[in-house]
Amino acid sequence: MAFELKNVIPWGRSFQDYLEMFALTPEELELSILDCAGGPASFNVEMKRLGYRVISCDPVYQFSAPEINQRIQETYSTVIEQLHQNQDNYVWENIKSPEHLGELRIAAMQQFLEDFPLGKAEERYLTAELPHLPFNSQQFDLALCSHLLFTYSQQLSEDFHLESVLELCRIAREVRIFPLVDLAGNLSPFLSPVISNLQQQGWTLEIEPVPYEYQKGGNQMLRVFQPAQKPVGAS
Repeated sequence: MAFELKNVIPWGRSFQDYLEMFALTPEELELSILDCAGGPASFNVEMKRLGYRVISCDPVYQFSAPEINQRIQETYSTVIEQLHQNQDNYVWENIKSPEHLGELRIAAMQQFLEDFPLGKAEERYLTAELPHLPFNSQQFDLALCSHLLFTYSQQLSEDFHLESVLELCRIAREVRIFPLVDLAGNLSPFLSPVISNLQQQGWTLEIEPVPYEYQKGGNQMLRVFQPAQKPVGAS
């Protein structure tokens, strides 16, 4: 059976994952970045250690670190079990097995949990959720959204996807969304209508390959930016 989840779960990825998922360059790390729906990823804290500042937002940040950890533990075995049942849908190269993936994700999420109280006090972690974000227009150079839009196509509607992408476009000069496949590994049915709708509104959209692939076929990101300007990574 295909990988299935009833709800969005807390599941965090690392700094290196972000670099590969979004094809981030060293120059782009210096930009004003929003990690939208960041969940318990270690991207924020690892960026801080390197001297950069990222704002992460997610509704899960309304909870305490112990409460988030409890939710992680409650969903961990479900994820690993489903990975075992659907191993043919994944690329087992850098990641050797479902258990190896679990170790990598837990390591990243543990870094987040240790940083979360300080990061929340420093306002690096803000409670907010799509499709309405509490940020000013064009406040960020770059908005990243990983494993929410298109991933949860069975749980979130087409209207939610469109409203969310437009909201990200409102608050950032460029938006990058990864991956473009759903939990079952199929190209999201909402990708084409979202692209068509935004193109009609004057946005420029590009689908680009990235060096990250864990789900088979899940190695592309969507870039959205205003047509009058170059993408933030362009020279």
